[in-house]
Amino acid sequence: CVFCRKNDDCPNKYGEKKTNEKWNITVHYYCLLMSSGIWQRGKEEEGVDGFLIEDIRKEVNRASKLKCCICKKTGASIGCVAPRCKRSYHFPCGLQKECIFQFTGNFADASWELEENAYQELLQHYEHCDVRRCRCKEGRDYNAPDRQGNKFRRDISTVLIELGFQIKKKAKRLHINKDNIWNNALEGFRSQQFNPAYTIEVVYVNENNNFGREYPGSKQEFLSLLMQHLENSPLFEGSLSKNLSLNSQALKENLYYEAGKMLAISLVHGGPSPGFFSKTLFNCLVYGPENTQPILDDVSDFDVAQIIIRVNTATNMADLNSVVNDCYNYLELIGCLRIITSLSDKYMLAKDILFHHVIKRVQAPFESFKQGLKTLGVLEKIQTYPEAFCSIFCHKPENLSAKILSDLFTVHKLSDVQVLEFWNSYLQDVADGKSATTMEDILIFATGCNSIPPAGFKPTPSIECLHMDFPVGNKCNNCLALPITSSYKEFQENMDFTIKNTLRLEKESSSHYMEH
Repeated sequence: CVFCRKNDDCPNKYGEKKTNEKWNITVHYYCLLMSSGIWQRGKEEEGVDGFLIEDIRKEVNRASKLKCCICKKTGASIGCVAPRCKRSYHFPCGLQKECIFQFTGNFADASWELEENAYQELLQHYEHCDVRRCRCKEGRDYNAPDRQGNKFRRDISTVLIELGFQIKKKAKRLHINKDNIWNNALEGFRSQQFNPAYTIEVVYVNENNNFGREYPGSKQEFLSLLMQHLENSPLFEGSLSKNLSLNSQALKENLYYEAGKMLAISLVHGGPSPGFFSKTLFNCLVYGPENTQPILDDVSDFDVAQIIIRVNTATNMADLNSVVNDCYNYLELIGCLRIITSLSDKYMLAKDILFHHVIKRVQAPFESFKQGLKTLGVLEKIQTYPEAFCSIFCHKPENLSAKILSDLFTVHKLSDVQVLEFWNSYLQDVADGKSATTMEDILIFATGCNSIPPAGFKPTPSIECLHMDFPVGNKCNNCLALPITSSYKEFQENMDFTIKNTLRLEKESSSHYMEH
């Protein structure tokens, strides 16, 4: 149920469990009926028993900001009828605590809930540090800015976190060899035992090791590596902004569907921003291919691009007819051959060639990819919140800075204040180009990811201080252990040496597999 998030099907307690197949929305009838901010505006056959889909979505969004006074979780859509009481409930929680629910038309007794900022006091965070020894230099009342980025990212983060509510505690273990990550992931996701809603546990295996050694892996590192492989796979074409390619073997093996499925799973399970989609491909997913107009930059085939340029730059009928004659067989093959009666016909001809090459030609791969992207309801969310998803599909994450990285890592078990000073100095030197490493190198070393995932890190990256000469990155816990050294120079040299060599060895291993 989109309101109480329970799977229980108990009509006597929660009302009939109803599903709108078209919009993939499931509700308990009583959870819907008792919600304070929604009314039955449609006919009985519209939406869910007359409650319109757009109204249900708005109510779910409203409730996502309200905490249930019983279970303390968000999504509490039912408000108390008492004028001055601002408690909210999930229907099952209220039922468990013997609350009395009464449907009275449009719940006009609780109309205060619809007033602007009615719940403002419930949305305030506690902003005072009560720990015995506060280590914040800014004082106990200092409230650090959001670590996961700007407002736009928080918006997409909220959507992805809501999708994450589907993930069950039951775990599915994936055995992954980093040198063969695509095939291992494909095998795991295609397994009959795999359910995309199960919690993913990653175990790394080394096939070159005769003992078949296994060790715990980082899920977010695995998803990051998988998305990097997907971006550079033959399923896509283009340099930076990519479109789907036409690969007959991949189509035969249903790989476009699997790619869409992988991308959906990655987003919901905390993976990175894709960041490599063209606006044209994204618009096809949101608005449909028939409502999307590609541009010349979408054409990665040099010969086709030259044909379009020749058509567009024709200055007279002779030039235009010359192009048509030279490309007669090609134009006939793709169904774009047309009778030219005036120079202005060149615009429609160029548009037809462009639409065929970028969209019509890859219709089968697109439909298959789109079906895969429906996994866990991701495609529906993309179509509902296109601006938010465009930020992570069509744009690379913002560059990391010393401040972003410093704010990202929580300091744990750090008894040596000098090491913290070394760490902050090191970040500044990296930012100023005075170090052999980059900000991305540090993040990869500690978490396995080269950017902050749109849904944030789980667990939150942390720093600790250990009595050792070199740093240690624990990607499973997103923990970076800093070395204790007698001087900053030694600290910097040891950090640079360890991080660069660790990443170099990992890259060489990956390149070795790609060559084969």
